[in-house]
Amino acid sequence: MKRGLLHHVEINVSDLAQSIQFWRWLLEELGYSVYQKWDTGQSWKIADTYLVFVQADKKFIADGFHRRRVGLNHLAFYGESKKQIDEITEKIVAKGIPILYEDKHPYAGGPSHYAVFFEDPDRIKVEVVASVE
Repeated sequence: MKRGLLHHVEINVSDLAQSIQFWRWLLEELGYSVYQKWDTGQSWKIADTYLVFVQADKKFIADGFHRRRVGLNHLAFYGESKKQIDEITEKIVAKGIPILYEDKHPYAGGPSHYAVFFEDPDRIKVEVVASVE
């Protein structure tokens, strides 16, 4: 039974090409594969769940996104292990993406929560947390 499982999440983005470039490496690292592509969007799927990124209409871009407003705060993904979190962290740093809560990394979520936190090009917070080992 699939009742209650997440089917998909759709996110409007300010620059589709930039978002695709950002999300591609991370989602593929986590086991997602490209699911759909069209002129104004692209999605990646893992099992029965998929993430959709759609180019926002220009009239809605001006105010931008902020996770502390009403709406989405962040997306959190399971990673395979602490080792994978470390590998993802190295890739993030190599790409010049700032690590959030760097002074507490990799335990910014608490002493038993091994994760990396960062932001996508629209400043949506992303978290990848190690599965229990």
